[in-house]
Amino acid sequence: MGKMTVFHGGYSIIKNPKIITGRNTKDFGPGFYCTVIREQAERWAKRYDTPIVNTYTVRLNMDLNILEFKSMTDEWLDFIIQCRNGEPHNYDIVIGAMADDQIYNYVADYLDGVITREQFWVLAKFKHPTHQINFCTESALKCLEFVIGEEVSS
Repeated sequence: MGKMTVFHGGYSIIKNPKIITGRNTKDFGPGFYCTVIREQAERWAKRYDTPIVNTYTVRLNMDLNILEFKSMTDEWLDFIIQCRNGEPHNYDIVIGAMADDQIYNYVADYLDGVITREQFWVLAKFKHPTHQINFCTESALKCLEFVIGEEVSS
């Protein structure tokens, strides 16, 4: 697999990314989240007073255990539900679409039995494309090479 560029939006320059294990569960579990869509990273960063987009080059090591969801499928939905419920997985890297807050509300409605799986898929239409790549292990983080961290205008 060749080299690619990814972006991380936040509030500081991060030359040496770390696995983040927060109190809030994320789509693909603990890790360091990036995207190939710069505009998405800018939206993430603009949630903070000092919005910073960090740029990295990535060379994926094919010895890593990588899970990629090419599209939003039942498997993608089930994986997100497991991760958001705090269930661990054994992947080094997970790649796929992001379930934003609105989408996750639909996930919660599905879990609570308010809507069916079929109704979830009807409601789960994104306003714009999304992408995330989660570097879940220290081995995965070694694939990242810091390029630059830049403040973006609000």
